[in-house]
Amino acid sequence: MKTAKDYLDEANAQVPRIPVDEALKKHAEGNALFVDVRDSGAIAKTGTIAGAARVPRGFIEFAADDSSQYHNPVLKKDAEIYLVCGAGGQAALAGRTLREMGFEKVHNIGGIGDWTAAGGPMED
Repeated sequence: MKTAKDYLDEANAQVPRIPVDEALKKHAEGNALFVDVRDSGAIAKTGTIAGAARVPRGFIEFAADDSSQYHNPVLKKDAEIYLVCGAGGQAALAGRTLREMGFEKVHNIGGIGDWTAAGGPMED
């Protein structure tokens, strides 16, 4: 039987975490999609990355599926996607799901605390 750690290890192997400074450069370039996979309550407490789409991890399959009535059009298979969450685990798991759904350029930037500590731009 698999444990949560097993799922997380597999997700991290498929979508390794990148250094936050690399993500900051991509954000500054303006040609990548940043997605916060935390729920709205968590985002309300801390804010999120400036310009980030807000797609909770529990909804990612529906938002990413272009045949779903709940599809979020910013989630395009050819987009370069950078995921953030509270600590990095949810971003890794969401990234694994996106990879399995055919998204190839998916990156885990870890937790929002890493982003803010590095001076990353934020919004409410």
